Amino acid sequence: MPTLNDIRSTFLDFFARHDHRIVPSSPLVPRNDPTLMFTNSGMVQFKNLFTGVERRDYTRAATSQKCVRAGGKHNDLDNVGYTARHHTFFEMLGNFSFGDYFKEQAIPYAWDLLTRDFELDRDRLLVTVYHTDDEAAAIWKKYAGLPDERIIRIASDDNFWSMGATGPCGPCTEIFYDHGEHIWGGPPGSAEEDGDRFIEIWNLVFMQNERFEDGTMRELDMQSIDTGMGLERIGALLQGKHDNYDTDLMRALIEASANLTDGEPDGSGNVHHRVIADHLRSSSFLIADGVMPGNEGRGYVLRRIMRRAMRHAHLLGAEDPVMHRLVGGLVGLMGQAFPELGRAQALIEETLKLEETRFRQTLARGLRLLDEEVAKLGDGQPLPGAAAFRLYDTFGFPLDLTQDALREEGRAVDVAGFEAAMAEQRAKARAARTGTGEAADAAIWFDITEAAGATDFLGYDTETAEGVVQAIVADGRAVDALTGAGSTAWVVFNQTPFYAEAGGQVADHGRCGHLKECSTMAGRAFGPVSATCRNAAAGSRRTG
Repeated sequence: MPTLNDIRSTFLDFFARHDHRIVPSSPLVPRNDPTLMFTNSGMVQFKNLFTGVERRDYTRAATSQKCVRAGGKHNDLDNVGYTARHHTFFEMLGNFSFGDYFKEQAIPYAWDLLTRDFELDRDRLLVTVYHTDDEAAAIWKKYAGLPDERIIRIASDDNFWSMGATGPCGPCTEIFYDHGEHIWGGPPGSAEEDGDRFIEIWNLVFMQNERFEDGTMRELDMQSIDTGMGLERIGALLQGKHDNYDTDLMRALIEASANLTDGEPDGSGNVHHRVIADHLRSSSFLIADGVMPGNEGRGYVLRRIMRRAMRHAHLLGAEDPVMHRLVGGLVGLMGQAFPELGRAQALIEETLKLEETRFRQTLARGLRLLDEEVAKLGDGQPLPGAAAFRLYDTFGFPLDLTQDALREEGRAVDVAGFEAAMAEQRAKARAARTGTGEAADAAIWFDITEAAGATDFLGYDTETAEGVVQAIVADGRAVDALTGAGSTAWVVFNQTPFYAEAGGQVADHGRCGHLKECSTMAGRAFGPVSATCRNAAAGSRRTG
């Protein structure tokens, strides 16, 4: 039986034989797409190659990209542990062409890898194509010999990929595996498509068009390929499993969790072990890539993930911190493919141990409060939002952790009430900060921080990065734009490589890499900011 490490190697070796550059996984914190909280697909690091902004010394590549989906648009956190295929951390196998080959080679590559190197039964494979993509359908029919009934035409966006509302886009073809009639479910496009009989294993995107604001499209001069195949999903298939958590790597982590707690990997605590195994991976890789637990932004998402796993360890009866004791096993399983994990092992262990020690001090009290509040409720009645907010405000229980705890007894949370309590607290804090003199001048920065969050500092890992403009401040007030030559302002970005002046360390200085009129960049005590650039916080960095 091939291990996940074997499958990753087989994939990369196949494309290396076909002249693809094997490119290391990029960090989980995107440097070139500030709209993303975390890297969530293989194409993220190649975005500027697809759009033509960047050129490299290769035109075809293959990767095994580490990905996290636990915040923002792509958020699988609530489902992790309860389903067969949801993860916060996963690997995305992908091959890419930047104006080199197109459908006539991408489809044969996929078919040959699956049926020859992975030895999948070709009679169990079927594909979908965009309903107008006659070219892809013809290639599948000619090269793979698929009959018309196993080439399903889909008219929805499920088979048409877009980078955004405008920009590169194109049809895609998805490859499915039929697990057999003994499992409920129908083929894609049918009323029973949500069943588990037909499982998507690979998506091939044909980036052939550019879409404009008026909805029109034209063919791109450089037509490209972007594919994605989840390692855990193809691994389950090749190992004869129907659950990603039964693969060799995840099973090893689940058994390690059981050995440190209740000793029963498949007993009543199975869901708890699955959560711990998944969250151990995402927490460890995020820390290795420079994210530390905090109260805002990426740090807050990491803390949510860590505390969710730690609560499940508590439910298993663990009396001492558990997570840090599992890191060595994870490094042994994945450290060869991702050496940054081994380099950061000591930091990961220390961070997990410290966070779990602190959280356990408040966890028992928080759970007692939760039990007291639930005891006041009738059958099926949701937990009031004010009570959920007290858990968050007093004990550091994120809302989703409270929801996860109540899910096990079939109870929900009044989310609207929680948000109302949060808004009320923010209003009180804003009123307390706003006074006269310096406090009044600083109020604008508190308002921006509340609305947009803190700026993420990337300078420990990179000297250039792109950022999204969160606010422009001129003459002590927020403005939409600057007018007149020589105007100056503070521009707040969501992320920047520039260090803010603090603790005796002077701010970094540099220049924007996008606009000629951009003036010197610097930092500010409340968070790194830059000068007048509406595109990106990018430039050279100097530490004073």
